[in-house]
Amino acid sequence: MKISEIPYIKNTGNLFSVVATEPWSMFLDSGYPEIDMGRYDIIVARPSVTLETYGDITHIVENGNKKTSEQDPFELIKQYLGENVQNLAGLPFCGGALGYFSYDLGRRIESIPEISEQDVNMPDMAIGIYDWSVIVDHHTRRAWLASFCRYQKTEDQWQDLQTLFSNITDQNKKEIKIKSGVHSNMSRDEYASAFERVKNYILDGDCYQVNLAQRFTADFDGNSWDAYQQLRRLNPAPFAAYINIPSGAVLSSSPERFLKVIDKQVETKPIKGTKHRSVFAYEDKALADSLLESEKDRAENLMIVDLLRNDISKTCESGSVVVPELFALETYATVHHLVSTVSGRLKDDKNAIDLLRGCFPGGSITGAPKLRSMEIIEELEPNRRSVYCGSIAYIGFDGNMDSNICIRTLIDYKNKLYFYAGGGIVWDSNMESEYQECFDKAAAIMKLFETNQNEKLNCH
Repeated sequence: MKISEIPYIKNTGNLFSVVATEPWSMFLDSGYPEIDMGRYDIIVARPSVTLETYGDITHIVENGNKKTSEQDPFELIKQYLGENVQNLAGLPFCGGALGYFSYDLGRRIESIPEISEQDVNMPDMAIGIYDWSVIVDHHTRRAWLASFCRYQKTEDQWQDLQTLFSNITDQNKKEIKIKSGVHSNMSRDEYASAFERVKNYILDGDCYQVNLAQRFTADFDGNSWDAYQQLRRLNPAPFAAYINIPSGAVLSSSPERFLKVIDKQVETKPIKGTKHRSVFAYEDKALADSLLESEKDRAENLMIVDLLRNDISKTCESGSVVVPELFALETYATVHHLVSTVSGRLKDDKNAIDLLRGCFPGGSITGAPKLRSMEIIEELEPNRRSVYCGSIAYIGFDGNMDSNICIRTLIDYKNKLYFYAGGGIVWDSNMESEYQECFDKAAAIMKLFETNQNEKLNCH
């Protein structure tokens, strides 16, 4: 293992800017200093191997050599990670697999009908195998270049990386332009119709809850990294990320952890229950209190807690799965959320990738039961979700993992920006409230669009 300390910079965005335009550069952003829980930021670039899955085929590039595989993509990642190595540094990610698993990768796990349109042709999975990373610890105000040396670099290459990340200046941020209004793939009446169909499915006993989302689109001119730097100021989040791959970019300001593994110990933190925020302190507190007291939101949250308890039990030791925290309040730039915590311990013969596959996609963004909810989503949402409601994750050579749920997430694809917003529909849901919740959740991203467009947005 190799570690070299580099100068600490409070704004990790400036550090990442030196590689931001390189294909396969990625930035995991903790939201520091605006987010109290923010601590570690992670930067990677120049992977030794890349894996891009489209449907049943994974395209692999290693040392300039290209090949394809029909093997399960999760198993492919296992092969490239190899046997776990001991992490002597105590840092979160010193190399391994990093990238995204789109919601539609779930088709490799479950049999889902093909009804909705696929018009964003980003990979279902885009993962790099990275030999090194830059880790920034905002609590100790230190930063390191670290590697497990799985793919050996020469001393000159290591020195070049140290130099690259040691001479940082403030970056000039360029303007971006939103060149059109924001268009939803559902009118209000179409959303209402889909909402009623969900209610009918619940009445018929098909499901208890379905996460129904609408997609927003706008024409875009500019660099997605410049857009992300604005987004991270408008909506700082503890599980944010920027991913730049050849086919497009992912800009995530997610507040939700999916799965975390440290030394076989598992944690998941589902979000269910949302209230918008107010600029008036007394009203904001009243909104937060009403969320904490809402029987509907607590019941909705509990359904997903039960689903995730079941999901992680597939790979965790019997009796180890517990719920240490129910219905905690977390507050972000534009919304309050109810968040619960579920934990467990992996079986001796299971690892983080087994856990990820067994829980994918996350239950908090499908509904319950999961498979039937996914079938209903496919029927009612006009377009495939792509990266939205998938997961951005790292799985280290040491076997540890952390991951988010890709909500509050933009996709930059062929000069258009796509983003989604939705919520869980249960029997006592109100259509007007659920429809408005989509816009409450999208408020920070809408602000990004409004800031970079002269004309007033029309998104209803």
